[in-house]
Amino acid sequence: MSASELYERDYYEWTMRNAELLRSGRANEADLANIAEELEDMGKRERRDLLNRLRVLIAHLLKWQAQPDRRSRSWQLTIRVQRKDLAGLLSENPSLEPNLKSNLPEAYERAIVEAMTETGLPESEFPSTCPFTFEVLLDPDYLP
Repeated sequence: MSASELYERDYYEWTMRNAELLRSGRANEADLANIAEELEDMGKRERRDLLNRLRVLIAHLLKWQAQPDRRSRSWQLTIRVQRKDLAGLLSENPSLEPNLKSNLPEAYERAIVEAMTETGLPESEFPSTCPFTFEVLLDPDYLP
């Protein structure tokens, strides 16, 4: 069975076979079309992971700001962990930083929905645009 036929039948075996073909210099036998697609998907997953972490961070900062009487160590821990994870992922993938910055409004829109759901507050209680700069979001000492 060829490497490309394995893609639909046994993904794990497909990955192992193609890795071996590439390592042994037999790229002409590898399933290059699907390898290229998988590589693109890996990049998209990294981007989505960064956006999701940014959304969670913003949602917790919004909750922190909107409900000072309900602040908790759990919220503070989530804020710290998301910042550390964002910084780590960005250091591994620096080319994603401009993309993340340009998608800040999208992450903010999703964060508002999360903050509204978790706090029970109406959308009007939150700023219409993100009140946090990208630099502030990654600042380990910043709390609104």
